Amino acid sequence: MGVTGPIRVVVAKPGLDGHDRGAKVIARALRDAGMEVIYTGLHQTPEQIVDTAIQEDADAIGLSILSGAHNTLFAKVIELLKAREAEDIKVFGGGIIPEDDIAPLKELGVAELFTPGAATTEIVDWVNANVRQAAQT
Repeated sequence: MGVTGPIRVVVAKPGLDGHDRGAKVIARALRDAGMEVIYTGLHQTPEQIVDTAIQEDADAIGLSILSGAHNTLFAKVIELLKAREAEDIKVFGGGIIPEDDIAPLKELGVAELFTPGAATTEIVDWVNANVRQAAQT
């Protein structure tokens, strides 16, 4: 039995980064594309983000990280999802992520990363094509 209804995405700002304009723009773009979006607000811990995603029955978590702590924060979210047996929740993200860090983060389990300049339509299209695709076929 496939999952029905709109794709559910938790958009989160982990850590001490206080710049949330980009996360709000992405949250609105996903919402305008028909997805259900839960925006967690600023200064969330990885534990809070994973708890929210599980409680909200999210299909994906979108992390916005501008602080330079992307390697630590993405790793912790992935680790917590594994520990909670919630690896079906896809993790994607964006922010200030050096090119050299993208491949290792993807190897860790981050599904996709978007750097500054990515169009909102590119992100929406990626989510539509890659989140919950098994249920849509």
